[in-house]
Amino acid sequence: MPPTGLSGLAILLGAGPTTGAGIARVLARPSQGNLAVALLSRSGDVQLAERLSRESDGGVLKAFKTDTSEQSLNSAFDEIKQWSESLGQDVKLKLAIWSIKHSHKTPFEDESAQRFGDSLQIYVTGAMAFSQLCLKWMLAQYPADVERSSEGGQEEMIKKGTLIFTGTLGALRTNPGYAAYGAGRAGVRMLAQSLAREYSAKGVHVVHAIANGGIMDIDSSAVDGAAADAKEKAAKVMLGERIRAESVGRLYLDCMRQSCDLWVHELDMRPAREKF
Repeated sequence: MPPTGLSGLAILLGAGPTTGAGIARVLARPSQGNLAVALLSRSGDVQLAERLSRESDGGVLKAFKTDTSEQSLNSAFDEIKQWSESLGQDVKLKLAIWSIKHSHKTPFEDESAQRFGDSLQIYVTGAMAFSQLCLKWMLAQYPADVERSSEGGQEEMIKKGTLIFTGTLGALRTNPGYAAYGAGRAGVRMLAQSLAREYSAKGVHVVHAIANGGIMDIDSSAVDGAAADAKEKAAKVMLGERIRAESVGRLYLDCMRQSCDLWVHELDMRPAREKF
């Protein structure tokens, strides 16, 4: 039997065992996001989806295998649409998150134009292809930009979806050896800004979130019986030395739920003890 009462659909590209897992757990948990979550990664980790379903108290998640190429993303989105339709409800795409890790460090004199271009292709062009698919889906779900309230016939803007890019400090400044990395992170930040300016008035909320500091996945429901290394990670989170991945998920849910009178575009995410 398909689940009932889902609040919508979320697509997470970069569904790894750390940041992605913590975000997905919050999005899928019925008492929090209650979203059906499509987990996109290069491995298409079915076991991760099953584990997160258990940890989220029966949340609905499914793994899909894809890289950031246009052809692969197109195929994955076709599969996601078929899955969402199989849930037996009018499950609208409400949240899409680009959260892939892509590091590239090379002394500049040893860099090649091919490797530099490949890095930008994977990260920036991948973000473009992903966001284009998401935006088309979100816009197609609603026939109009406004709806009339049943009380008094007053018009209200329809929020058609939220698109979030998880970035790093490299989008603002970079270091020796990280020319391609910095160019990619800055490129996605500018992509997010361009999309926000083009699509906000059409009802799509675009967010660029800069993560400063390490992110750890600590399942808040399982800390008491966790192993020593997990308890050590939890201690760093509790002391404000690391970011809890679930906290990122809650923040992203807050963004998704923001009404059209106030939208946050750029976020600076950091634990309390992270240096400015």
